[in-house]
Amino acid sequence: MAATFNFELVTPERLVFSGEVQQVVVPGAEGDFAVLAGHSPFISTMRPGILEVSRAEGRQQLLVKKGVAEADPERLTVLAQTAVPLEELQGARLAEELRAAEAQLAEAKDDQARMTAETLVDLLKRVQLKAA
Repeated sequence: MAATFNFELVTPERLVFSGEVQQVVVPGAEGDFAVLAGHSPFISTMRPGILEVSRAEGRQQLLVKKGVAEADPERLTVLAQTAVPLEELQGARLAEELRAAEAQLAEAKDDQARMTAETLVDLLKRVQLKAA
């Protein structure tokens, strides 16, 4: 049995997840990184991407938009702007998210905002292709 650690995923609206996990893959600003039990202390900003949580019961993937992840040997805390399970991101909700991301891209005022919006649009289009 793999070692576990405490993981909390929080958005401004609610506590999305709190419990023991085996691994979490986080879409860090500088690239994806995996956190396991005993991880060295670490803080990273996040880019829009897929956060993957592995537990004994299986795997769950969530779309997250911007945020911060803080790890230490016993826990990982992710504060995300939004977190939506991929299974909930389909049909009208996916189309709405894509329209909002494209509007954000059109209104981007600087390179950083444009890059973040482009990343989100690309990600949502890939999710849309998988759902089709």
